[in-house]
Amino acid sequence: MTDKQTPSETRHSAAVAFTARLIVVVAISLSLYQLYTAGIAALTALVQRSIHLGAILTLTFLLKPPFKTARKDRVNIWFLLDWVLVLLSVYCAYYICSNLTEIFERQGDWLQADLIVSVVGTLLVMEACRRVIGLFMTGICVAAIVYAMFGPYMPMLIIHKGYSIERIATTLWLTTEGIFGLPIGVAATFVYVFVLFGAFLETTGGGNFFIDLAYSLTGRFSGGPAKTSVLASGFMGSISGSAVGNVVATGSFTIPMMKKVGYRPHVAGAIEAAASTGGQLMPPIMGAGAFLMAEFTNTSYLTIIKIALLPAIMYYVTVLFFVHFEAQKFGLKGQPRENLPRAWPVIKNGLHFIIPVIILIYVLMVNYSPMMAGFVAVMSTLATSLAADSIRWSLGKPLPWDDEAAVQREPLSGFVAKEFRIILKALEKGARNAIMVSVACAAAGIIVGMVTLTGMGLKFSSLVLDLSFGIKALAILLIGAASLVLGMGLPVTASYIVLATLAGPALLDMGVPLVVSHMIVFWYSQDANVTPPVSLASFAGAGVAGANPMRTAFTSWKLAKGLYIIPIIMAYRPLLGIGDTYELFHWSVWWTVAVTTAGLIAFASGLERYFLRKATWVETVLFWLAAAGLFWPTYWADAVGMAFFVSAILLQWFYRPPTRQ
Repeated sequence: MTDKQTPSETRHSAAVAFTARLIVVVAISLSLYQLYTAGIAALTALVQRSIHLGAILTLTFLLKPPFKTARKDRVNIWFLLDWVLVLLSVYCAYYICSNLTEIFERQGDWLQADLIVSVVGTLLVMEACRRVIGLFMTGICVAAIVYAMFGPYMPMLIIHKGYSIERIATTLWLTTEGIFGLPIGVAATFVYVFVLFGAFLETTGGGNFFIDLAYSLTGRFSGGPAKTSVLASGFMGSISGSAVGNVVATGSFTIPMMKKVGYRPHVAGAIEAAASTGGQLMPPIMGAGAFLMAEFTNTSYLTIIKIALLPAIMYYVTVLFFVHFEAQKFGLKGQPRENLPRAWPVIKNGLHFIIPVIILIYVLMVNYSPMMAGFVAVMSTLATSLAADSIRWSLGKPLPWDDEAAVQREPLSGFVAKEFRIILKALEKGARNAIMVSVACAAAGIIVGMVTLTGMGLKFSSLVLDLSFGIKALAILLIGAASLVLGMGLPVTASYIVLATLAGPALLDMGVPLVVSHMIVFWYSQDANVTPPVSLASFAGAGVAGANPMRTAFTSWKLAKGLYIIPIIMAYRPLLGIGDTYELFHWSVWWTVAVTTAGLIAFASGLERYFLRKATWVETVLFWLAAAGLFWPTYWADAVGMAFFVSAILLQWFYRPPTRQ
């Protein structure tokens, strides 16, 4: 106790300090628990998921204040309330683990204690959802429960018999049909270990390595920093799985560089937002989408990431062409070679970051489960990082945490202590990064559970079929509009789960294959990241760039046009492969890739009015006609579209319009 602190203030400081230490302990323990269940010993689904959710709820209530004005750095009524919620969270999870056999035996014949715990647990999940995600998704959860309770009083289109509070609460908390269903099951297994993989890569310096690699490959070209942003965001987003987080992480480096070479602030922010959104579409992680899709469709994880790769590359090609045209129109040059890192030294110094990715791909290809693959990826990242740092230390070379320190003077004990702290930091970071996904999946479990219980999914699908008149393109656009509304309040993962449950069956009824329909829904679940009026990734980019948020949002919406076009192509052409096994080496797949990519380039040229130079109105019309023909799913239209495209390019090459005096 200091002279200036009263005994009361000392007790308050001790309580706050204890809470801070507890957060670290719980976060690290959760990560170790997840590694144990992923790679060493599996547990019963309900036990594994309840322990995971109990820890996530604990971290949520200790980290996230109930209101923006509620302070977490002093003992007050809100501080005490959070501790009550933590204790309730721990007890509700413990209740399942300690009574598991009895819960299985009395399915449907519930005790009063079962009902109380179920109601409390469900309310805790909704409160965590309110704090982490917001009122919008919490409101959807409440609406789903109210709909299940008052089914007989609903409009005729969505009427059902209705269910008691006991049936609803126990279904949500004491079975795997609600909160502990498939979404949280995926979050508590596959997703967590890959989030941890990303945390280890980032903490050990992998983020800087991928950014430097992108700079070395693209920095000297026209608009180099922008192309660097696209590549770096693809590298990082494919692992981190968070568009907004990716904007902030890579954008802090790339956006200032883009502005420095002449990109307007709103354009720089928009490029980063569009590129980071693409990271959610790029294998291997796809923002948890690949794991969820594999479970929903009963398809191997390797198949999902294999068929997702080509469309993701096409999306990035579109963004790169938009970026290139912007750079050419405004005469933006690349960086001098001497100001850029050289590719070979970057690869040589960061080789240990590439090795875990190669190991991950190999483990997946030899048919290990995604959970085991994630475990191996985390362990290999840790092993290669420790090996690289040990070699640097033994040779007296600077370590990632040192600038130009005389490392050879660092004693072995100090080196080991710092490495240990880095491991703990990565474990803690992984748990913190997983909070949003896990809370979103738990809340989505409420929605999915009520949709399944009431049969709402079939009713919604019938509505989509009626409104679209059986036209696939119109149904897809309706799903896109629904995803935009959902995306205003739901994270991408939750939006995908809800849309796949409600709207996915409508596409199946129209003859779209199961995996293709889920891929379409997943792509459209991303649109709220870059589509006004919400456009969360764009707003994050605008904040880093110091630009107008709505102007940035509309620019990112333009850059990300592939996000809206490519899913429609999936429905009509074999972009994802042929047959039940999704064979990718059939000639029709590569024909589709070629003509669709050409159509996307023509579309970008028409929108920007630029290809080799500024396009005349005649050339612009030719580009638009080319895009329309190349997107239309018939071979004669492909031929006509390609003819228009070649004609526009030849005009650009040979014709020079007179300049105005």
